[in-house]
Amino acid sequence: QLQLVESGGGVVQPGGSLRLSCAASGFSLDYYSIGWFRQAPGKQREGISCISSSSSDSSAYYADSVKGRFTISRDNAKRTVYLQMNNLKPEDTGVYYCAGDTFAHCSGIGNKYDYWGQGTQVTVSS
Repeated sequence: QLQLVESGGGVVQPGGSLRLSCAASGFSLDYYSIGWFRQAPGKQREGISCISSSSSDSSAYYADSVKGRFTISRDNAKRTVYLQMNNLKPEDTGVYYCAGDTFAHCSGIGNKYDYWGQGTQVTVSS
């Protein structure tokens, strides 16, 4: 069973940067699409980025709210997917989760993923 652990969250000022990591264990990451989701207090979970499996084309997807500011990447040798977040805004505050599954092309729809991490808190505040 794929296990995912997020790290890298914290408190940052507006305009700052963070890099989140999603470390996988249990299986090779090559065949998994990985998505990043966030949930702000009182709001629904939002799919913000995903990267397709390496067995397909490793294509990336970004929600409009983060496009141009966030970059997703994967290092299969380290079994880790990263989310580089730049120019952070207060509205980026929330709990960030990574999720994985074996479909070839990633999706921003959380219900499609079977495996989830425990989440990491990101707070953007001055």
